[in-house]
Amino acid sequence: MLGFIIRRLAGGVVLLAAIAVVGFNLLYLGSGDIARKILGESADQATVAAKAHELGLDRPVPVQFGDWVAHAVHGDLGASWFTGQPVADAITSRLSVTLSLVTGAIVVIAVVSVVLGVLAATRRGWVDRLAQVLAVVGHAVPGFLFAVGLVLVFALGLHLFDPTGYVAFTDDPVGWAKTVTLPVVALALGGVANVTQQVRGSMIDALRNDYVRTLRARGLPGRRVVLKHVLRNAAGPALAVLGVYFVGLLGGAVIVEQVFAIPGLGQVAVQATTQGDIPLVMGMLIAIGIIVIVFNLLVDLLQGWLNPKVRLS
Repeated sequence: MLGFIIRRLAGGVVLLAAIAVVGFNLLYLGSGDIARKILGESADQATVAAKAHELGLDRPVPVQFGDWVAHAVHGDLGASWFTGQPVADAITSRLSVTLSLVTGAIVVIAVVSVVLGVLAATRRGWVDRLAQVLAVVGHAVPGFLFAVGLVLVFALGLHLFDPTGYVAFTDDPVGWAKTVTLPVVALALGGVANVTQQVRGSMIDALRNDYVRTLRARGLPGRRVVLKHVLRNAAGPALAVLGVYFVGLLGGAVIVEQVFAIPGLGQVAVQATTQGDIPLVMGMLIAIGIIVIVFNLLVDLLQGWLNPKVRLS
């Protein structure tokens, strides 16, 4: 198991390095005259040149990247070029907000998908038809449109939830629940549709195996066969889909946060990318990359626990 973890972490380090190299170069290619963006169009050329020298923008890009890496490996991600706020502080102050939405969506996807997928595979009645309808709706309706519909119906119409804003859990747990429920549901819709279909298909395939007939012939209760043996063997592909979808949730959170006016990483990402605030954008790329790597490592460990063949491979 230790070797399994080391291999996954080594792959994660390589992935982070690739993200840093590609991200840094793409940002510089599309950033334009950053010093003038910071100072404004009215600034004279001498002042702009002095600002570019202060930020080190007059040096070759490889030298700038090497300097950024030297500081980043020691935990110093620099400061925002436009606000002067340390990048680490700008990220950590909003990271918990985005993670609360994404984590909530993952939990909803996992629970609802397993329940619907198992019922759809074993009963093949109205639950199966419901799963098929949900899959169609999840693929056809854009996430932002579904989010707007939730606001119109449940926030502005029925007044059950707050339409915008965010309340920290430590300040008011009830207020926190009211502000994150609709965004979490909006994020989870597409994932529930995809993962439910994966669970359903894997369960149907697993139920056709010979060992299932053998277990039933030995007199084991049907529920025990399904939940203890069949679901465990069918969970691997669903977990793989869930791990991939986690990346999509981080991207979808940017849009959902805009719809619900939630002060998460989405607002910072949009503003920093538009301005060309390279230190802040690079900090967010690395932070999100680390989160994705850790989550996928947890998924791999869970798959290895469910199926020892994964560890051997």
